[in-house]
Amino acid sequence: MIFERSLIREFSLVALAVVAVLLALILTRLLILLLGKAAGGEVLPEAVIGLIAFGVLAYLPVLLSIAAFVAVLLTLTRSFRDSEMTVWFTSGLSIAAWVRPVLRFAVPIAVVCAVLSLGVAPWSEAQSREYRRLLESRDEVSSVTPGVFRESRQADRVFFVDKLSERDDVVNNVFVQSTQGNRLGVMVAQKGYVETAPNGDRFVVLLKGRRYEGTPGTLDYRMVDFDRYMLRIEPKEAKKEAPPAKAMDTLALLGQPTPHNLAELHWRLALPVSVVLMALFALPLSFVNPRSGRSWNLVLAVLAYTLYNNLLSIFQAWTAQGKIPAWVGLWPVHLAVVAIFAYLLSRQMLARRSPAPAA
Repeated sequence: MIFERSLIREFSLVALAVVAVLLALILTRLLILLLGKAAGGEVLPEAVIGLIAFGVLAYLPVLLSIAAFVAVLLTLTRSFRDSEMTVWFTSGLSIAAWVRPVLRFAVPIAVVCAVLSLGVAPWSEAQSREYRRLLESRDEVSSVTPGVFRESRQADRVFFVDKLSERDDVVNNVFVQSTQGNRLGVMVAQKGYVETAPNGDRFVVLLKGRRYEGTPGTLDYRMVDFDRYMLRIEPKEAKKEAPPAKAMDTLALLGQPTPHNLAELHWRLALPVSVVLMALFALPLSFVNPRSGRSWNLVLAVLAYTLYNNLLSIFQAWTAQGKIPAWVGLWPVHLAVVAIFAYLLSRQMLARRSPAPAA
């Protein structure tokens, strides 16, 4: 019990550290990406936190799989380097004795990963897509950002406002360029705001400005000063498309057993399975041979994990394309990992049981 408790405690501490580091990297990447879009007017500033939360929930299953693998690998590698393994082996424990504490550590993480993969991650993906759809349905004026030129979706208008006034609903120094037919219109105004008519139509109201209108390349231009000018805001409804397999509920995938949906279902099941398999696979990979260097096992472990994930992606693509039967899915990759793990573990156990040659 002391042996298992000490191992599980160290596994947990290392896993928490790995999760914290990976979460910091993911949050930083999402924050930079979404703040750049918010600065360009593509995303509302108040939507950044929500999109980051949805993105983190989608990444969590993969993150937990990596954390479990790295925690077991680093803990056991340190034990080999510090000769702790030698003490445990001398006490009568074989390397197979590490399987039970690794399973006690990995299985709860796999259960959490299954909940995230089968339920939470698809929900977050669907919510993120719906959130983006609602943002795309905003009118073009709502996405105007002070100090940034903003083009309308129809590419027939360009808006620019210098700054906000003391009132949040009024902007100063407005520039609007519009194209109607072959005629180009440019308007500048001191102030502007949005007004809603009784029938629900919305207008941009420009105050104390000037409009230039004409055909480029000719002298057919006219200039008009105005005290009040109204531009109608064209409403836009974002199309509600059928969700992709990644954003579908797990029960919906089972109800529509197309190759793409079954491939996505296999992937969701593969994530919790990979937590257990890769945690166990870290056992033989953690062995440190002093004669071959102290870091070769870590290099081999990184290559093994990368190969495993790439094979899962390849088999998922083949399942979606119908190249392999849907009932086969990603299971050949898992079975291959189990076979390799059993071979490496039995090889190390036989190597330690074999007697030393006589002098």
